Order: sequence, then structure tokens, then C-alpha cells
Amino acid sequence: MGRGLLVAATMGAGLLAASPVQAAGLSWPDTPDHRARLMMSVQELEITLLTHPSATLALEDWCATHHMAARPVVVARKAALPQPDPVPARVRADLGVSATQPVRHRQVQLACGPYVLSVADNWYVPGLLTPQMNATLEQTDTSFGHVVAPLHFTRERLEFTRLWSPWPGGAAGTMIVAPTEIVRQRAVLRDGQGRAFSEVVETYTDQTLAFAPEGQARGPARP
Repeated sequence: MGRGLLVAATMGAGLLAASPVQAAGLSWPDTPDHRARLMMSVQELEITLLTHPSATLALEDWCATHHMAARPVVVARKAALPQPDPVPARVRADLGVSATQPVRHRQVQLACGPYVLSVADNWYVPGLLTPQMNATLEQTDTSFGHVVAPLHFTRERLEFTRLWSPWPGGAAGTMIVAPTEIVRQRAVLRDGQGRAFSEVVETYTDQTLAFAPEGQARGPARP
């Protein structure tokens, strides 16, 4: 299995392990007007992600803008990873570390209210983080962006891919159906000294579009 497919499969497994309360996904009637609005929303999401150095902050901004939760705070839900969990050679090359230098892997779902907005696979060099940061990442579900914020990091995007488009339309009188994964980006994070300390692959879900079209009620949360 190719590395891209392996990452996608790993992320898909993370989505299946969602918390007990998971919101309904996309719920828009299939009309040309709604598909046009939805296309604009996908583009808006992409702009939001591309203009924020932290995915956590980008999603909090998105959640607040679209009134998706009473408190637009993004929380991380850490997933258990299979063992052994080897570090991909591409990740080591992107981070500029040797085959023996420690690199850790962490996968989380980023959620706002009942909505799982993204699944993030994060590989990081513990030697470039503080002991407190490493302990927080190992022992808690705190989002990576919040933990490493004191590093004043910047994001170098390596890939940005739209995985779904609302066009072409379907049959009149039906609902628009989107796949679970709609946008993916891969990036390297660099600290204030320019050192690459993390690589992240983030897959954004259809629940980022779960806000209702104007004038319609939002769908209920799934138990």
C-alpha cells in the first residue's frame, strides 16, 4: 500500500473511532443555488486554512463564524495508534532527521461542539520541544497547536488538495451528499529558529459544512 493510501486509511480509522456524540453531516437540499453556496463555503474553508499558521486556530475561527457551537473552542480527541508505528521515510526527510533520531506520532480528531472537523496525523521531534510540551502531548488530549504555541512556529505547506467538489449536481428533490473527507493538507512546522520540528497531515471532514443553509434549521446530532 502506498504511503498516501496508508495515511488516508489511518485517518479513516480515526474517524470511525469518533466520540459517542457525533453531529449530523452535510444536510443541504440538492439545488443549483445550494451547490453554488456550498462551493463558496468550500473555498472559504480553504482560504481560512491557508491564512492561519495553526489549524486549531483556523477551525476555531471557522466554528465561530458559522455558529457551530455555543463555545467555539476546538478540542482534541487523541486516538490509540497500532504498534509498531514506524515513522515514514518521507517524514524523516521532510524534518531533516536521521533514521535513528526519535520521532513521535500522534493522531487526534479536532472537534468543535459535536462536530468532528478534522483528523490530524502529527509526527514531531521531541528533542526540539520542552519537557513540559512533551508531557502534555503524551498525557493529555490538548491540541498540538495550543501545546507548541510558545515556539512561535510558522507553517510551510507541502500539499493542499481539494478532495471533493459540489459539482456536478444530483437529482432534484434529493439532498447533497458529500464524502467524509473533503480537504487535505500536509505541512511542516518550524520553530522561531527555523528548525523543522513537526510534520502534520490534516484531513478536513464533511462536518465542517454541517451548518444549515440560510433560513433552514440545523440537523439534529446523532446519538
